[in-house]
Amino acid sequence: MSRFRRVVAALTLLLAATPATSNAVPAPEAPQTVVNNFRNPLNTSADPSVMYHQGSYYVATTRGDRIGIWRSPSLATLLNAPEEVVWRDSDPSRNTQMWAPAFRHVGSRWYIYYTASDGVDANHRMYVLESAGDDPMGPYSFKAKIADFGQYAIDGEPITHNGQDYFVWTGPGRGQGGPAQLYIARMTNPWTTTGARVAIPASGGCTEVREGPTPLYRNGRTFLTYSTCDTGKPDYQLWMKSIANGADPMVAANWTQHAGPVFSRNDATGVWGPGHHSFFTSPDGTEDWIAYHGKNTSTYTYAFRTTRAQRFTWNADGTPNFGRPLAAGATQTLPSGDPGAATRWINDTDTGTGLWQVEYAGAWQSGSGCGTQCFWGNDHWSGVTNATATIRFNGTQVGLLSVRDRGNGIAAISIDGGPEQRVDFHSDIRVGEELNYLSPVLPPGPHTLTVRVTGERNPSSSSTVISMDRVEVYGAN
Repeated sequence: MSRFRRVVAALTLLLAATPATSNAVPAPEAPQTVVNNFRNPLNTSADPSVMYHQGSYYVATTRGDRIGIWRSPSLATLLNAPEEVVWRDSDPSRNTQMWAPAFRHVGSRWYIYYTASDGVDANHRMYVLESAGDDPMGPYSFKAKIADFGQYAIDGEPITHNGQDYFVWTGPGRGQGGPAQLYIARMTNPWTTTGARVAIPASGGCTEVREGPTPLYRNGRTFLTYSTCDTGKPDYQLWMKSIANGADPMVAANWTQHAGPVFSRNDATGVWGPGHHSFFTSPDGTEDWIAYHGKNTSTYTYAFRTTRAQRFTWNADGTPNFGRPLAAGATQTLPSGDPGAATRWINDTDTGTGLWQVEYAGAWQSGSGCGTQCFWGNDHWSGVTNATATIRFNGTQVGLLSVRDRGNGIAAISIDGGPEQRVDFHSDIRVGEELNYLSPVLPPGPHTLTVRVTGERNPSSSSTVISMDRVEVYGAN
């Protein structure tokens, strides 16, 4: 036998004696199907500040006792992104009722402007955090109190006009010696105002608030959009003033008041109270987007405000056209330049025993009685103990969005037959497409989500009903 044949034979015997799994290369995972669409909400909190910076979206919202930021490479995966808390304050004069954070990038530092108090609403004032470096996630340190004129003040953030920075905010209201109106003062640096403040009277169709002033720029013109009416009302809405290039914003008469709301409730799509917003551009800079909070209930309540986003355009006269608020579950095309994400939705009516379907066992009912409060206008429900809904999917995380109501009970939810987690679907207010459950991050591959009616309810509920409506799958393949 030649030397070559002896080597081949020896290698053949060695491979035959080696366990098949010792050096096996794992089979490649199924490729994720990246899609270029998304559905609202982007976040379960209110008063959003959304931006895109160097490959990631960032959103900060009202959290009450902290400043938290979520980030994601795609708008489609902000909802399941983890919160990163970037600031808590030990000073009791400013560590509660922390509202409405807003981002600002100056040089190599990030600034976050926010409102806080000592727990008494009348004592709300505005503050600034500064980053240690050029990272929107911080770390941050306390920098200053800003624009303190000895009165109730909220929702402040800088604007730039004619190359000069100004600070705009909401002045007395809510019984604090109003009338509620907007104020402006010059800035000498990102944390300091100088000189007197100037009131900018603003129309709004109601008397309660003029809050959340936010700038928008176009061809040298500055638009100042703001929210009016009580944020708990279904008629919370956006109005707008503007000022021409070259005009002095410290002269109130230089501001033009635009008639009527520019963004308001849309009963036909089930969106009420849209407002307290921010603006951002698509990753490639070609599109303009508005982020705002809205509710899927017309009830007067401060609860259930969630962050949404949609694209807007411009009118021939150079003013923004925000359109009407889209339904929470409306499938939208992602901003231009967004890389997309491997996401997939499943509707409650996608019934069956296969992948991407819902298998119902026990007594369930379905119908369109929930109307605009439900995804695609319908849902399934059951109050029968041990009735189940089983969803089979391929992915790394799954979320369940459905109705909460005063007659809803407690569900037991499990993944792959594991331990059950109790989730209460009850609310004193009927509201749709709420994120009732978000699973832990799972290994890539096939999984099963099981929702079981426990027959239990909390003392405030009138029945044990559980609703199935919309399932969002992340890392889908």
